[in-house]
Amino acid sequence: MLSPHAVLEQSFKLNAFRPGQEPVINALLAGRSALAVFPTGGGKSLCYQLPALLLDGLTLVVSPLIALMKDQVDALQSLGIAAARLDSSLSKDETQAIYDGIYQRHIKLLYVAPERLKNERFVQRLAHCRISLLAIDEAHCISEWGHNFRPDYLTLADLAKTLSVERVLALTATATPSVAADICKQFSIAPQDHVQTSFARPNLQLRVTPCTSEERLGLLLARLQQHPPGAATIVYVTLQKTAEMVAGAINAAGLHAAHYHAGLKDDEREQVQNQFMSGEVPVVVATIAFGMGIDKSNIRAVYHFNLPKSIENYVQEIGRAGRDGGVSLCEMFAVGDDVRVLENFTYGDTPTADSLRALVQHLFAFDDVFDISTYELSHQFDLRPLVLNTALTYLELRGVLSAQSPFYTEYKINFLQDQSFILAQFDAERAGFLQRLFAAGRTGRKWLTLDMLTIATQLQSPKERITKALDYLAEKGWIELTVANLRQGYKNNHPHCPADEVEALCRYLEQLFAEREARDIQRIHGVLDFVNNPACLSQQLMQYFGEASAVPCGICNHCRLSQPAKVVLPAREPLTVAQHSLLSGLKQEAHPALQQPRQLARFLCGLPSPATSRSRLKSHPAFGALAEVSFPLLIEAAASS
Repeated sequence: MLSPHAVLEQSFKLNAFRPGQEPVINALLAGRSALAVFPTGGGKSLCYQLPALLLDGLTLVVSPLIALMKDQVDALQSLGIAAARLDSSLSKDETQAIYDGIYQRHIKLLYVAPERLKNERFVQRLAHCRISLLAIDEAHCISEWGHNFRPDYLTLADLAKTLSVERVLALTATATPSVAADICKQFSIAPQDHVQTSFARPNLQLRVTPCTSEERLGLLLARLQQHPPGAATIVYVTLQKTAEMVAGAINAAGLHAAHYHAGLKDDEREQVQNQFMSGEVPVVVATIAFGMGIDKSNIRAVYHFNLPKSIENYVQEIGRAGRDGGVSLCEMFAVGDDVRVLENFTYGDTPTADSLRALVQHLFAFDDVFDISTYELSHQFDLRPLVLNTALTYLELRGVLSAQSPFYTEYKINFLQDQSFILAQFDAERAGFLQRLFAAGRTGRKWLTLDMLTIATQLQSPKERITKALDYLAEKGWIELTVANLRQGYKNNHPHCPADEVEALCRYLEQLFAEREARDIQRIHGVLDFVNNPACLSQQLMQYFGEASAVPCGICNHCRLSQPAKVVLPAREPLTVAQHSLLSGLKQEAHPALQQPRQLARFLCGLPSPATSRSRLKSHPAFGALAEVSFPLLIEAAASS
């Protein structure tokens, strides 16, 4: 067998390992699981890509971003390495070709999103494969103590056991000691196989500039005008409207900027990203939706126009600067008013106790196997999709529910050939079956819609035969086929659950969401503590991630200023008479979507929820009218008035 050094040179065209890579690779090749905590741009990917070539079975890579998966697979394929990705952008033929490559053991690395591992059929396919290595990118999402929590990551530890994975590699750039300990516990990683490199980035000039909300735009424009022409720069903001406003102001000042946020269409976001990567647009003003998977080495500045929502987010975002080793500026314009905005977002994510109770009672009304639309439940119980999926995952982890295969309830056909032509291609029995199938659909101007919940009974034929026939017609190019209305199957493992057990589950979920809210609020205040601590900024960050021996950098503005300015939180003023009047008026309207104090507080803070969106309340004149008021104060007032 080739040595890791030989593979490094022959397959990856590299001369030497980066810090930390070799001990991680050696642990994996010795059959042990490992955790790699490397800073952004520290070379985490090689830690599983290289062992994949030396291990006999498949390396399964769980990555949260389709764009990042595509870039990595393209890069590996350009080196002649057999890698593939499975995601929603692939055709049926492309997907089948990948499955064939896995079964024939031609593919060495397979990249998937964590959501795909909720698909029972996909997991069953994997069960027939030898999985030598499971690599989990952004592994901090596994830990309940981590930031950017994703519910689909929670089940990965159990899945690794189900699939008899031989070893696991967890990778992250932002694991605090408590998060790292949680990851190691879940995957039985020994202390010596937790490999962490230094978070020190001496080429980054960290700066915190306390200011008022009125001052910061002028400060940002002044900084940008001092940059050399075309210097690649990211400006991070909290709100989508702020991204558009700031980009507009930069352009009005004679510079060139684009805005980027989740509210843009996919092709618009892709265009901005491509223009930034090529240098056509030097400045991007973006929410945190931008940056994951951006591998641009010469970013010369990262500005935080608004406070980041956690130290972890801050480190991840500034880590995109100066990957080429060149000096880069990372400046935060610290405004106390931002704390309230970030807090309100966190409070707004927490579901009401009534919504959770109604959800649990609804789920346990089913006796055995059932299916749900998360879209429909989200609106029915006024739970944001992420909150709903988190609750369902927690119930899975408790063992009271088991996820089954997802499926689509509607298939839509657009005939590219006349039905008579299609029927003429088959013998009498098959043609008769297709004729009955087409007749069972609902005819529209363009599409023939088939209800997959009832059609098998109508035709007295297995659903598998129906879908196989439709797939065949689409492969021949005779029809265009699309699907809609995804539903997720579940099995109720506790049918006829007693009322007291249902109530206990409701309290369990309430407690989990309350604890998550408290942790996220604590993270926001951790950013404020970082800003107001006169100690070296770099030293503080390294200590936060467990580097107790970190020394002052000597170049940040806390090191250079004897008395750094402080950020002051705005006072929590009681509601005015006019604000009380507005709240009372809304309660008297008795709108169904605003029955609970938390719902009312969300609405007044301008935080949409499924209920307010469905009821078109975002156009109500009071929506967001009290965005500057503390969320807990509004809940308190709504509950008492």
